[in-house]
Amino acid sequence: MLKAKTKIRKFRKSAANIHTDVKAPLVEALENFYKNPMMQFHIPGHTGGRASYQPFKKLVGNKALLLDTTDEFDNLGTLHPATGPIKEAQELAAKAFGAQRTFFLLGGSTLGNLTLAMCQSKKGKKVIVNRNCHRSVLTGMIISGAEPVWILPEKLNEWSLWGEIEPSEIEKALKENDDVSMVWITNPTYEGVVSDIKAIADICKKYDVPLVVDEAHGCLWNFNKNLPVSSLHLGADAVVHSLHKTGGSMSQSSMLHITEGSKFDPDEIERTLQLLQTTSPSMLLMASLDAARANLESKKGKRQLSRAIQYARFVRKKLAKIEGVNVLEANEHFDRDITKIFISVDGLSGKRLESILEIDFDIEVESASDIGVLLLINIGNTKQEIQYLINSIEKIANSNYSDIYYIEKRKHMPMVTPKIVMNPREAYYSEKETVEKEKAVGRISAEVIAECPPGISILLPGELITEEHLPYLNEYNCIEVIKN
Repeated sequence: MLKAKTKIRKFRKSAANIHTDVKAPLVEALENFYKNPMMQFHIPGHTGGRASYQPFKKLVGNKALLLDTTDEFDNLGTLHPATGPIKEAQELAAKAFGAQRTFFLLGGSTLGNLTLAMCQSKKGKKVIVNRNCHRSVLTGMIISGAEPVWILPEKLNEWSLWGEIEPSEIEKALKENDDVSMVWITNPTYEGVVSDIKAIADICKKYDVPLVVDEAHGCLWNFNKNLPVSSLHLGADAVVHSLHKTGGSMSQSSMLHITEGSKFDPDEIERTLQLLQTTSPSMLLMASLDAARANLESKKGKRQLSRAIQYARFVRKKLAKIEGVNVLEANEHFDRDITKIFISVDGLSGKRLESILEIDFDIEVESASDIGVLLLINIGNTKQEIQYLINSIEKIANSNYSDIYYIEKRKHMPMVTPKIVMNPREAYYSEKETVEKEKAVGRISAEVIAECPPGISILLPGELITEEHLPYLNEYNCIEVIKN
């Protein structure tokens, strides 16, 4: 047995030290677990990768499987309730982001949105929410039974995008509706449009209603003054961050922050998370959240973020000078996150541009709409990649690419005003039938149809289906509707 343990230790070479100027307790605990292996008679059943499918093991590497463990074992702490290194890592995250309490999420920001819905939006209560919210916000209301009061952001018609949320629209909705349990908005938009959260928060305080901000795409904001100010510091009661999107953690890992003086009870949040979160949380995912926070706080991480902002400015400046290339910029009505660059090229739809970039130039973009494509300038991008991106778009703009998508004017970004005729929960659980798309016009939708990315709903349960929806349903032959 001792020989076996010695052999394992010899096989597991020492992991690289983390940044010396910051602390990452979960990363350190996982490194200690790796350096001091035990005989495993517990989950996961692949037993350090020994029972894994060999091609998969070769693909991901033996070390990743050796580190794939869960809480409760090897002095790594527990997630619910948070103890040991996990508790310490969450406390460090709360301090870094300026929150009262921070919770690690292993189901993406979706899990944070579901938790907030269950805690605050009750059956029969109203929730003021923007139409371009992520589908998880709607899912939360289906679970809770809340009544959505839809706010339409400004429309950027030339871009076929949703823009900023006007604070006056929030106040108007609060004046007109009783029993509002919370205001729930998305900021920034997927394309980086930023609303006036301070003004919205002040209005919510005036009416004594909590403000929740789905800031999934703004997790970098707290770490550089050249980015917008996080809702955590502008009066929001709860904020959700997708660290896996732009912050550097592994896919599926996010954070939920409860602010100082929040109307939310952190203990209730934790109890609700226990209902929704896995009982076998991945240490790799949690350690990646700890590592992402530590990196963003470190000297190296700060340099990476500053460099990404410089690259984003450079890309915007260069692309704006190319004839036929258009770049979405801030104006007197809204700010924007500089690292999210939405562009269009004259004569090409976004889908066609995406295809050209991928097939001819080996470039993957974040997403494409009927108008343009979204580029994310990330903290890991290099100078060479940035220059190649600019050169590639310039070549495309100066070439003669044809575009059947552009001619057909296919729609990919939902810009429809919802006509809600039934509570979403009631509609979702009603008896359903499936009909051909064209025959669904005039019927009530019984399902959520949302393209990811960005996860904005085209149709909601309880929404009247109209002719206006059809151009956004190119990929659908049939729709689930309420049975007559």
